[in-house]
Amino acid sequence: MKKNIGSPVVAKFTERKNDIRCKKGQQFIIEGAPVNGLFFILKGKVKVFRTGINGREQIVRFAKAGEIIGHRGFGTEEFYPIGAIALEDTTLCYFSKDLLQEVLKSDASFAYDLMLFYANELNKSEAKVKSLSQMTVRERIIDTLLYINRKFGQSNGFLDLPLSRRDYADYAGTTEEQVIRTFSTLKRENLIKAKGKRIGIVDVDYLKREILEHNFYLAG
Repeated sequence: MKKNIGSPVVAKFTERKNDIRCKKGQQFIIEGAPVNGLFFILKGKVKVFRTGINGREQIVRFAKAGEIIGHRGFGTEEFYPIGAIALEDTTLCYFSKDLLQEVLKSDASFAYDLMLFYANELNKSEAKVKSLSQMTVRERIIDTLLYINRKFGQSNGFLDLPLSRRDYADYAGTTEEQVIRTFSTLKRENLIKAKGKRIGIVDVDYLKREILEHNFYLAG
C-alpha cells in the first residue's frame, strides 16, 4: 500500500478507508462469516485463529501494527476461514471487498505487489507446517517463544505480549499441561523466567541454537 501510494488510483483508494476501534477481547472477524473486506492494524495486537478438530481453537498467528488481517479469505473464498480477536485496545483500517477488487483491476503494479505478498505468505505457511511436523513438543514451544520475541520483543525483561498457557498451547499445537511442564523445565535450566502470565526469555541465543535445524526464522 505504502509502496504504491504515488499511484492516483491507490491514493484515491486509501481515502475511502474506514477506521474501526476494537476493545480488548472484541472479535472483529467471525470464522465462517461472509467475506466483506480486509483489515489493516493501525495500532494494537491481534490473535488470528481457526477451529480445529473437535472444535478446539488453533491459533494461526499473532499480528501487530502494520499487518493485514483477513487476506486469506479474499479472492474466490466466500467465507472467512479464520477468526480474529483484539488482544488489547486496537485500531483497524478497513477496506471493503468491492473497493479492493476495483483498485486491483485498475492498478497493475499494486496487483503485482499484492500477488508477491500472497506468495510470501504461502511460503511461510508451508515452511511452518513442515517445521512443526518435525519438531518435538519442547521445540514447538521454544519456537513459539522465539516467534513472539521476534514479532513483539521484550519489555522490562518480559515478552511484550502477555498470553495464557492455553494460548501458547493453541499456537504450538500441544496441550496446556505440556506447556506448563515445558515452561517449568526451561525455568529450571535458567532459559526463561515467569511472573504470572508474563514470560521472559533469559537466553535467546541458546534457544535459537536448540531449534536451528528447523529454520525457526521462516515463521515470522
